[in-house]
Amino acid sequence: MDYGGGYSTTSYGAQGGMAGGGYMGGSQQGSQGGAGKGTYGEDTLRPVTIKQVLDATQPHPDADFSIDDVKITQISFVGQIRNISTQTTNITYKLDDGTGTVEVKQWIDADANSMDTDGTTSKPKLVENEWARVWGRLKAFNNKRHVAAHVIRPIVDKMEIQYHLLESTYVHLYFTKGDLSTIKQENAATNGNEAQAGYGGAGYGGAGGGNTNMGGPALPSISVAAKRVYQTMRTAPQTNEGLHVQNIASIAGMNVADVHKAGDELLGHSLIFTTVDDETWAVLEV
Repeated sequence: MDYGGGYSTTSYGAQGGMAGGGYMGGSQQGSQGGAGKGTYGEDTLRPVTIKQVLDATQPHPDADFSIDDVKITQISFVGQIRNISTQTTNITYKLDDGTGTVEVKQWIDADANSMDTDGTTSKPKLVENEWARVWGRLKAFNNKRHVAAHVIRPIVDKMEIQYHLLESTYVHLYFTKGDLSTIKQENAATNGNEAQAGYGGAGYGGAGGGNTNMGGPALPSISVAAKRVYQTMRTAPQTNEGLHVQNIASIAGMNVADVHKAGDELLGHSLIFTTVDDETWAVLEV
């Protein structure tokens, strides 16, 4: 499925909820945040990070949650299981994806459990310190947020983690900056204005050559340190997880504090994203 702005859905089953305003025909009926109103035909499924879950806004307790000023109903995210707590009626998992932590509650199905004891069904086992993927709804109870999970399963292919983080970033960019063609036009205009002003320097597009970053995408107006970090991340050998802050500092010949400051600037412009933790970054290719 194409979002209409150049963004495509994942092959892992989280379809993003972008096309047609995010409506999914045939989605589960339910309410968000205790609204008590049927939302059949209006359910969305949006890939998110845990930070987006924690930062989601809710005008009043009976209202839907919103991310990027867009209402959400069902969400999907990944995280490393930090703790598992089994109760009589539910199992609570604490998940961490590097951007934050959140509790995920899954209600225990007595019928399913009885089938498990008979050996007629088999569910993938969830264990601490392994990664899992969650589909569910964001809830709030006593001013504390949690996700009521419809499905939670272990992640076998670790590339699914990176794919999900990329998709979450793409969807966020779609709602906050528009489709890809709009972003490219804005970057081209910014680059043209800077080139006319003689902006640029050796190693970053040449003197008076604009802010093109040596054949890479046009960059917005960022500091020299940020461009240095970005260029290092584009050219240095690395794994799919990207580069750690310490490695970037060593390769670029910068101190760690300056790399952190430059990284915050690049993250703010959505030029890079965090991967396995807050100090490991990869370039976001647009």
